[in-house]
Amino acid sequence: MNWHPLTSPEQLDEVIQESKETPVVIFKHSTSCSISSTAKSRIERQWEGAGLDHVKTYYLDLLRYRPVSNEVAEALQVEHQSPQLLLVQDGVCTYNASHMSIGVDALKKKVTA
Repeated sequence: MNWHPLTSPEQLDEVIQESKETPVVIFKHSTSCSISSTAKSRIERQWEGAGLDHVKTYYLDLLRYRPVSNEVAEALQVEHQSPQLLLVQDGVCTYNASHMSIGVDALKKKVTA
């Protein structure tokens, strides 16, 4: 699994545009939260062999880039959670999971391309 850091509002605009060509995942992670660390580890373990190689994955460090997290919530019209996994397709958030409901199987069912 290859995480790409999400660090600016301008980059978020690019990610949303990119989602019109390929599905995009944004994982909002709090580095000080054990639940968030557990969710991130679970995603990384489940990703291998899940058939999601065409999905681009972005990692947002909530503690370092809180304004970007706020922009994600506003731009994608989702309530902020931490940890949170968002699937963006065609510029729209089509799947949103948080805390222990984060898992690759449910995500995979929502990926359309």
